[in-house]
Amino acid sequence: MCGISGWIDYSKNLVDNELLIKKMTRTLLHRGPDSEGYFVSKHALLGHKRLAIIDLVTGDQPMTRGNFTIVYNGEVYNANEIREQLIKRGYTFHTTSDTEVILIAYCEWKERCMDYLNGIYGFAIWDAEEQSLFLCRDRLGVKPLFYYEYEDGILFSSEIKGILAHPSVKPQVDIEGLAALFSLGPSRIVGNAIFKGIKEIKPAYAMTVRKEGKKSWKYWDIVSKQHEHSEEETIDKVRELVTKAIERQLISDVPISTMLSGGLDSSIITAVAAEQLAKENKTLSTYSVAYEENDQHFQENSFQTSQDEFWIGKMQQAFQTNHKQVTLTQEDLVESLQHAMILKDMPSMADIDSSLYLFCKEMKNEHTVALSGECADEVFGGYPWFYGEKTESLFPWLRSTNEREQLFKTEWQKRLQLPQFMQNTYDEAIKDMPHFTGSKEEQERQQLFYLNNLFFMQTLLERNDRMTMGASMEVRVPFADHTIIEYVWNIPWEMKNSGGKEKGILREAFSSLLPKEVVERKKNPYPKTYHPKYTELVHKRLQQILKQKDSVLYELFEHDQLKRLLATNGQSFQIPWFGQLMAGPQLIAYLIQVHDWVEHYRIDIIST
Repeated sequence: MCGISGWIDYSKNLVDNELLIKKMTRTLLHRGPDSEGYFVSKHALLGHKRLAIIDLVTGDQPMTRGNFTIVYNGEVYNANEIREQLIKRGYTFHTTSDTEVILIAYCEWKERCMDYLNGIYGFAIWDAEEQSLFLCRDRLGVKPLFYYEYEDGILFSSEIKGILAHPSVKPQVDIEGLAALFSLGPSRIVGNAIFKGIKEIKPAYAMTVRKEGKKSWKYWDIVSKQHEHSEEETIDKVRELVTKAIERQLISDVPISTMLSGGLDSSIITAVAAEQLAKENKTLSTYSVAYEENDQHFQENSFQTSQDEFWIGKMQQAFQTNHKQVTLTQEDLVESLQHAMILKDMPSMADIDSSLYLFCKEMKNEHTVALSGECADEVFGGYPWFYGEKTESLFPWLRSTNEREQLFKTEWQKRLQLPQFMQNTYDEAIKDMPHFTGSKEEQERQQLFYLNNLFFMQTLLERNDRMTMGASMEVRVPFADHTIIEYVWNIPWEMKNSGGKEKGILREAFSSLLPKEVVERKKNPYPKTYHPKYTELVHKRLQQILKQKDSVLYELFEHDQLKRLLATNGQSFQIPWFGQLMAGPQLIAYLIQVHDWVEHYRIDIIST
């Protein structure tokens, strides 16, 4: 994994601007601490920071072949197969890197090269002869790619901070950006980067930039069709697709590990990886995260019914993994809130983010690559909102929306129009949903799957990328393999929910591989802290911020509402206001991040 950046300008000679592309690229140091490289020409500057995973010696970038130069962030898991195809077509290779595979695939197939790729990627290719730029992002949006257009050119980067490092881009947020942040946050609209003028290449999109203009298009989408397989055949197919996806993602020139919670998803990945490594006489390393004294304060609820240790022990015993538990303190969680926000370039999932960053930072001491069970719940329907009664919220992972709106001053409620913004976002999103035949109930559930993939999954994938890369670690997500998603999309709900259990078809597919207790365990989300000390610490930090009368919190929010929130420790937000984890203490932490965000980036809020 890496960080990339670039600057294309057709109106000026960029040769003397190497220091500026270095400034942009070096904001991404955490994404690639192993090496850096630059391409400098009259109208194109490209920068690259490398985290070496494949071809440690000869895989440096930018990489040039003929007229084409690439900077690339990601992994292509079927690179060997594509390489063999291209060799048969007469091409020769000088490295074993997947970077060269993409570059030569572009030489051969041009703007259709991504049709051949199975992987996670954001890349840019400069064509020196045509003076054109090609930008592309993977099908599910696992890897990021942002850009900023202006009249004579374009800036791009793996992260927003790379673009903000250019002096022509001002850190401004307008009404639309604020409405997106506070109505949907911590999720956001795909393509909208909150900062004015900064956008992102959407998942499964590509773009060409030429002097005369740009063209953007969607190169992949899920297709609705009749599911032809019986339940038994479907179980076999799910097992085959998931197993192949995991095995593909074990490719690495450095040791592989897995994140293991003892839940179904991470256990499947751990089991397949452990068995594969055992064939090579290797032992799989696994990691879990916990919180200091959490066993004394854990509060069972409808979202989180149990702690992880018992099930982790069952997996460790069954597969003889080399397991390590990382235990985090409350002080570390709070102290890392600002750093997590900076990694994300916006307020986000508070300690849910900072804990993942700290977890990976500890893992990085021994491993650079890990596999995670992220995305299985979106694909197979594991979340409570797939099973419970229909809520009034358009996006069921967003709750307490009225209570959140009431925090704002009256004038800001009128400016932002948060309920209307959310409604408009919902209406626009479902317009693009692939056609799906079936009863009204089936169509509504499929719409929920679609919205999950478009918003909730993107939030978790973005969290996964920024926090793990913030620790200079690559964490792969096999359940986000497009071959799985294409197939599972069309499985009828009765089969997905086989046996009346959440993700029932996935449980059936791996029931013979996993310990019975793990197969039957109720879904639990990523663990969070329940320690009252965490609440005390964020409470204290927000109190300190509110002593600063020029804080943006006074600009946006009613002072009495903030005081009430602190006085009750967020008790009016006992039910998570986002997802399954973010309740009152996380809302307090979120407001801390809002303050720190405006201060750190020196954001100019455009209120008209």
